[in-house]
Amino acid sequence: MSTFDLFFIRTALPETEIVVRLIVSLLLGGVIGFDREVKNRPAGLRTHMLVALAASIFSITTLEIIAGLEKTGHTGDPLRAIEAVTAGVAFLAAGTIIQSRVQISGLTTGASMWLAGAVGVACGFGFFSIAVLATGLALIVLVALQRLSEKINPTAAPAAETKVKR
Repeated sequence: MSTFDLFFIRTALPETEIVVRLIVSLLLGGVIGFDREVKNRPAGLRTHMLVALAASIFSITTLEIIAGLEKTGHTGDPLRAIEAVTAGVAFLAAGTIIQSRVQISGLTTGASMWLAGAVGVACGFGFFSIAVLATGLALIVLVALQRLSEKINPTAAPAAETKVKR
């Protein structure tokens, strides 16, 4: 056994495919987070990128574990990894939600973090078309529909979310 084999486990997925999946998850998480960053929300560009990257890593690792189990005749359940990612991201997203006596704020940021986690899972499992479509739809909701929301309820628009001073 070589020194390389002691420190690095050979992956079932080609390393270039893993790199592509991680980079795409970072980029798509960044697209979602960019809107939050521009609007100076509690979780912005870097947070969304990290959430998507982490979710992608969990997904890729799940695939690798299942591939290893299959070599020994065992099976694994990838849905457990998705459940764990969902619970972890939901915990982070809940931290962005602030309730005061008058209003609740941070819901959109929490939802966008949850979405970034889902996009990361899709990238990690290699479903790029789903991830890209979801990111595009998120931009429509975060950017285009904000203008519609402001037209429908102009008094609520400025107080929709709490701005964070950095």
